[in-house]
Amino acid sequence: MSIIYVLIPIAIIIVAVAILVFFWAVKSNQFDDLDRQGYSILFDDDLSPEEKALAEKRKKIQQQNESND
Repeated sequence: MSIIYVLIPIAIIIVAVAILVFFWAVKSNQFDDLDRQGYSILFDDDLSPEEKALAEKRKKIQQQNESND
């Protein structure tokens, strides 16, 4: 029975960390474009010029965000 006093706080900490990771992912725009990554494996060479420009733009923004952190 005393183990429950250890397991409940550990479970609460794990849930709190999971919530923090989720909000960090939303804040850093991880969920903006869920479809493109799945299709990029299949149709990597068939990207239109607009999609290539958008991918380059996102890559530059991501590099700027990483350099700011």
